[in-house]
Amino acid sequence: MKKIILILICFLMIPIHVDAAPLELAPNAKSAIMLETTTGEILFENNVDEKYAPASMTKMMSLLLFMEYIEDGGMRLDEMVNVSENASGMGGSQIFLKTGEQMSVSDLLKGITIASANDATVALAERVAGTEEAFVSMMNEKVKELNLKNTNFKNVHGLDEANHYSSAYDMAMIAKELVSHEKILEFSSIYEDYLRKDTKEQVWLVNTNKLVRFYQGADGLKTGYTSEAGYCLTATAKKNGMRLITVVMGEIDSSTRNSETMKLLDYGFDQYELETLLTKDSVIGKTRISKSTKENIEIVPTQDVTLLHKKGEKKKNSSYELELNNIVVPIKKGEKVGILKIMEDNNVIREIDVSVNEDIKKANIFELYIRYLGDVIRGDIKF
Repeated sequence: MKKIILILICFLMIPIHVDAAPLELAPNAKSAIMLETTTGEILFENNVDEKYAPASMTKMMSLLLFMEYIEDGGMRLDEMVNVSENASGMGGSQIFLKTGEQMSVSDLLKGITIASANDATVALAERVAGTEEAFVSMMNEKVKELNLKNTNFKNVHGLDEANHYSSAYDMAMIAKELVSHEKILEFSSIYEDYLRKDTKEQVWLVNTNKLVRFYQGADGLKTGYTSEAGYCLTATAKKNGMRLITVVMGEIDSSTRNSETMKLLDYGFDQYELETLLTKDSVIGKTRISKSTKENIEIVPTQDVTLLHKKGEKKKNSSYELELNNIVVPIKKGEKVGILKIMEDNNVIREIDVSVNEDIKKANIFELYIRYLGDVIRGDIKF
């Protein structure tokens, strides 16, 4: 009996290793991904590089180019756009534009972000590039610029077409770029609105993305559905200063698409938290540049520097190193002058561009002479 007890005690002392269950999120999606926007860290991924029809999530790339064009001064939100026969003849989801009608850029953007309007997307694409085909070329050039490997666009709206595809990862990267233009969230967060209000052609818009009404913090981004793509959704939400982006592709119906997206977001916000290491206003270094109007140039990050942690886990030791280029005046605020290496436990995890915190002009001869005299008086220059 003593031997049996001794054997049992020894058996109980042997450590038993049980593998953790795999993360079961978005099980019905053909592919899915979730990332945090400031760090770019992926919190969940499944089949993210597989090519699928993206349906109306295609419009995120169209919207990205529209926002860049507006911010570069190419068109204004209050500008009136003429609707072509090609735009008014688009099928699928639409706001029923008529040939020759004029509508503001702002209202067309509402039509796209709220109602996923194909006609509004084509109208703006033609305004920006002249033709839909030329705009599609711009979209694919942007794909190359963003270094996306599994995306090719054949149209601006996402209706099924041969060789028109993307992946969950690429869609997330496009969405990450799009939300950096915060104005777009003012449109995509609207749940309902009217176009041509108080006219016979009034159209009531209800957002195809129900999360903006039923999920706290959700303010975008783009739904999609075609027979080939199934039900798709790129969503974004922000809580406690942390913004997440999720993508699900090939869901079986809109209800499953929404519920699995919400579970993804719940997991991300419940399990992770964001720490701000530096803000974009933090002065991280000073330098002297010959022939500049200022003696001491202050260096700042071009964006907030954040670290993502899993709640309850011990935080790693964080630090950073500044590396400056050979800076030549004049320099504009926001122009890259070097990089900031972000490290955890002495391992580089990310690099952030740095810039100057104000425009720096080239000094004239008189200004340089005054500075020279100051250096002599302070004893910085000895004879």
